[in-house]
Amino acid sequence: MFTLVIGGAASGKSECAESLVLASPRHPRYYIATMEPFGAEGRSRVEKHRNMRADKQFETIECYTSLASVRLPRRGAVLLECLGNLSANELYSPAGAGSRPEAFAAIVDGVDALLGQCDELVVVGNEVFAGGNQYAEGTEDYLRLMADVNRALAKRADRVCEVVCALPRYYKGAAR
Repeated sequence: MFTLVIGGAASGKSECAESLVLASPRHPRYYIATMEPFGAEGRSRVEKHRNMRADKQFETIECYTSLASVRLPRRGAVLLECLGNLSANELYSPAGAGSRPEAFAAIVDGVDALLGQCDELVVVGNEVFAGGNQYAEGTEDYLRLMADVNRALAKRADRVCEVVCALPRYYKGAAR
């Protein structure tokens, strides 16, 4: 089962995605973290999230770029958090894929690789282009990458859910 969960900032998308994995009978549970912790604030945020997951039986795998290189020790349930960070890393990080077409391929191929290794995959994505219509050149490239990735993954997904104000709405598939 592959579920794509999208939503805006602070929409409740992460909590929704996590609840889907926690409700799954699949074990072990893997949390693939894509936020590269820059500076003290970044490290503090990562530590806060690790503490929040501590009692939920997740094994954390940090992966900032090259998602296809992740090898899961055993099949189980995977929560990939989140496409926004992964997109930025692939597009702008020196270790990333580089151009938008290369970053797109790295992300989609990475998700496909995960699908071959797990029984359940829940991917957290971002709402795109809802905040305005004029962006700096680099920002527009980033938003277009995320939009392209969202569309590609929505086609592959069994379920697609958008979360607004902590309320999930399924556009494809159904809630359990």
